[in-house]
Amino acid sequence: MPKAYVFTRYGGPETEALVDVDRPSPGPGQLLVAVRAAGVNPVDWKLRTGYRRPGESGDRVFPAVFGNEVSGIVEATGEGVSGFAAGDEVFGNTVAGGYAEYALLPVEVTAHKPAGLSFADAAALPVAAATAYDGVRQLGLPAGATLLITGAGGGVGAAAVQIARAFGVRVVGVASEGKKEFVQSLGAVHVPSGPGLADRVRAAAPDGVDGVYDLVGAEVLTEAAGLLTDRTKLITAGAPEQTVADLGGARVARARTSAVLDAVAELVVKGDLDPHVTGTFPLERAGQALRAVEDGHARGKTVIEVAR
Repeated sequence: MPKAYVFTRYGGPETEALVDVDRPSPGPGQLLVAVRAAGVNPVDWKLRTGYRRPGESGDRVFPAVFGNEVSGIVEATGEGVSGFAAGDEVFGNTVAGGYAEYALLPVEVTAHKPAGLSFADAAALPVAAATAYDGVRQLGLPAGATLLITGAGGGVGAAAVQIARAFGVRVVGVASEGKKEFVQSLGAVHVPSGPGLADRVRAAAPDGVDGVYDLVGAEVLTEAAGLLTDRTKLITAGAPEQTVADLGGARVARARTSAVLDAVAELVVKGDLDPHVTGTFPLERAGQALRAVEDGHARGKTVIEVAR
């Protein structure tokens, strides 16, 4: 039987297990994909603790498979599917988990993988890079403007820095001192995180910042908001909607379309975006991959590779 890495109830790492599961069958508008790689994201372990995404409702069915983004090869298509066929190399968001040998993908959030894109890099795009792309496009800053990105050393942050730079935007990236060289390598001016952030940003960008893309929330979001004269240029993926609304900003509006996946894949192929997959683990060590992200020390993206 196919294997998948799951959590059996809400809690900590003790709830996780690699188990045998039934091979899923694609429903209408779905693809069954033989997974080659699965991206690991902070939301994965947060869901294990009982966290619910904004707007999510209903009881979770256990065991629940980890993961929200994969790349792989189409095995079968569901009713009403067009544009995809068995044997196609694809990547996208999952219906119900991706740390597995097989996963279901909805066609509206699935794209064909370009030949020049590895499975590992493709699996790192649907969550972090797509979120980064949506946010940068939402801000709509012109070339030459200055964008402040908090949490610039993480998966979304690293992608946002590169995407903004590809659009000609100057970036000031906030991250820990240990991630200074990494953030600078992406093309951003590094500002250390911690108390007194606003003063350090003003020193790095004496002409001010034109937009803020927050990935941290809490006090960091509040302090960053104070650097803006136009709060409509304040967005966050790190704080609740009401919190940022009280500051005059908004949550990142996710497009969740194949067109966005095509766009970020094109940026990778052109050399404008490096997913920075810095850690890979086999499915049998999915727990270690998740710990690397949960502990907060991972730079760039962590990916689980599934041997075929």
